[in-house]
Amino acid sequence: MASSSIIPIAPEGNLSRYLQEIRKFPMLSPEEELQLAKRWKEQSDERAAHKLVTSHLRLVAKIAMGYRGYGLPVGELISEGNVGMMQAVKRFDPDRGFRLATYAMWWIRAAIQEYILHSWSLVKMGTTASQKKLFFNLRRLKAQMSALEDGDLKSEQVEKIARVLQVPEQDVVSMNRRLASPDHSLNAPVRADSEGEWQDWLVDEQETQESELADREDLSNRRMLLGEALKTLNERERHILIERRLKDEPTTLEELSQQYNISRERVRQIEVRAFEKLQKSMKTQIVERRLAV
Repeated sequence: MASSSIIPIAPEGNLSRYLQEIRKFPMLSPEEELQLAKRWKEQSDERAAHKLVTSHLRLVAKIAMGYRGYGLPVGELISEGNVGMMQAVKRFDPDRGFRLATYAMWWIRAAIQEYILHSWSLVKMGTTASQKKLFFNLRRLKAQMSALEDGDLKSEQVEKIARVLQVPEQDVVSMNRRLASPDHSLNAPVRADSEGEWQDWLVDEQETQESELADREDLSNRRMLLGEALKTLNERERHILIERRLKDEPTTLEELSQQYNISRERVRQIEVRAFEKLQKSMKTQIVERRLAV
């Protein structure tokens, strides 16, 4: 499928026009989507592929807007997301029984994240798996704590983020300071010589049919992965992991040590081992699903 299947993204001020244009493409019913996907898969019908891609451009823009806090041009993020969307259409199997939006979300996010990692010098300072995880999850966790507008994080906030993401506390402090940047008014002009404002770059925040469905199925898939992974643990490992990692207010090591009549250190060891087994199981499931596609 050639790149010409996608509307070109014009730079700078023309982005707002692009966002208006993509709203003109109609959403597809499940029946229409299935028919088009079969035409592409079985007949290599370029027109069918084009309709599949363009009907999901609003989903790409919505996902890309979620990454606008990383300091890169939104148009470039959308462009990379469109590449991921095309890759998703190429590999989509309509016979597997789920919607294209659910499958495409993984490709869109992967394309955007890879672009950010390769484009922003900040990330080049630390590209380990833990640094990437911290980079892409710090803002989300800060938002949950209502700490997005703060300077340095409080010690308890640092401790909680480090525990949730399994990274050193110093890495949390360092990444937070490197990501810190002043907020700008949405009514500020994009350029000194431009009449366009930053708010013109924002996509409609109202949920589309595709994004609502994709969000629901994404959550369902994550829960299913977690549920299957938990089955690989024995009863004690599963209980300790849930109490320590999956509750809003984790049970203390002391409470669990008394419950099982073992030392706090032994509880901690079981927790760490159970978490490692959980991660391994979930990664295995994801790899197996990708290979099956």
